This record gives sequence, structure tokens and C-alpha cells, in this order.
Amino acid sequence: MQRVNVNGVELFKSAFSLPEQTALRDDLRAIARAAPMFSPVTRWGKPMSVRMTSAGKYGWYSDRRGYRYIDRHPSGGDWPPIPESILKIWSDYSEADRMPDCCLINHYTEGAKMGLHQDCDEADFSWPVVSVSLGDEALFRVGGSERSDPTQSVWLASGDVVVIGGAARLAFHGIDRIKFGSSRLLEGGGRINITLRVVDA
Repeated sequence: MQRVNVNGVELFKSAFSLPEQTALRDDLRAIARAAPMFSPVTRWGKPMSVRMTSAGKYGWYSDRRGYRYIDRHPSGGDWPPIPESILKIWSDYSEADRMPDCCLINHYTEGAKMGLHQDCDEADFSWPVVSVSLGDEALFRVGGSERSDPTQSVWLASGDVVVIGGAARLAFHGIDRIKFGSSRLLEGGGRINITLRVVDA
């Protein structure tokens, strides 16, 4: 495993073997069966190109009212619990003494991307954000705490872990594009990103 620093964000390359990635994929499928993927819209009413769902106490949500966490799936059902396999990732990489409140799962298909943004809907920014890439490679761009700051880009591969914390906790970051079909982990191609966050103060 190689450790890389990208504008203060820590990247752990090849953190998970293919069998470990496959097991995580299957755990995520179980979450999606309990809490089906949905397509949110931005506060301006524009559909996002990613589909998402969540597990844990909260799920992240977006509509014309803005970006926020909600305690139930949009259908009204409870969010499923975060699997132990995913909680272990948090324990191994976050260096935090409490468990995450939310496991956000984003699904990227061909042409999907995520514009530069800050993870700033949480109550306390002293906790890191930990994410795992599965499936197709993605071009990850990281800036500073201001949108106008210079950015650096790096390709994320399946099994890579990213930790956004410390001075880089409010760094702007995003996914410019995915290299569709670069991985066989997901049937039909595409990328899944798991993001673990502490929501409550």
C-alpha cells in the first residue's frame, strides 16, 4: 500500500485486495436493497449525475431546500445499519474515537461527475471524512479551503482509500470524470464511492 499526500488529503493506494473489494461490493448491494438508490437534485433544481443511498443514523440528501442530512430514506423507511466491514475501515483509517453517523454511497455511471464542493453539512469539522473507491477509476481533484485555490488531480483506482481531515478537512474536492469500463468489479461498469462521516456534534 502506497501513501500519497494530495494538497493535504491523504490517499492510500491499493488498500484493499480484489477479494476484499468484492466483499465490500456485496455488502453495499445489501444496503441498496434495503434503501434503494435515488437521484437527488441540487438546490437549483438540477438533477445530479450520481445516484446515491446511505446507511447509518443519517443519510445525505439534496433538493431545492438545500443540502442536509435526513434520518430516513426519501421513501420513508429507516436507513439500514452500517455493516461491520465498513465500520472497520473507519476504525483503521480515521484515528477517531467514535463511530460515523453516516455512510454515504454514491454510484457513478458513464458520464457522471461531482463538481468541486466542501463536505460542510456536518456539525463538527474536527472529525475526518473517510472514503473508499470501488470499480472504475476516477479523476479526483483537490483544492484548498477557498474555491479559487489551486487544485491537484490524481486518479483513484478500485480499492483506494481517501482521508480528508485536519487542515484539509474543508478542502474543495470533486470527481471530474470516471474512466468507464476500467474495472470489472461492477457488472456493467461504473464506480461506487463509500464516504463515512460524523454528522452530530
